[in-house]
Amino acid sequence: MSELPGDLLYTNDHEWLRRESDGSVTVGITEHAATALGDLVYVELPEVGQDVDAGGDMAVVESVKAASDVYAPVGGNVSAVNEELADEPEKINADPYGDGWIVRLTVGDIDEGELMSPDAYQQLLDELDD
Repeated sequence: MSELPGDLLYTNDHEWLRRESDGSVTVGITEHAATALGDLVYVELPEVGQDVDAGGDMAVVESVKAASDVYAPVGGNVSAVNEELADEPEKINADPYGDGWIVRLTVGDIDEGELMSPDAYQQLLDELDD
């Protein structure tokens, strides 16, 4: 597994988020989650304009092995979705922290209490491997 990007925050459910310069956040699933799911074949995206609650279902990713909910790491309003994933869900497997992003949210204040730094997330992954 490659090194975790240092500019992201992570969740126990293997989502990541990146703060953007305009105040929004971009959200995706981690490389760990994408690898565990296997080759993705379908992504169900939320509607732009939809409100999501922190910890609530936001999207669904499906592989030949399983379907998995993607949870919102923070509450907000869906301002953009990665429409390319409709035709190319494998972008999540190929580049989970780049072209494989899933949604962009307009958010207020972010409660980082439930979010992890790259080091804390790496520790979680290490514990899962034990």
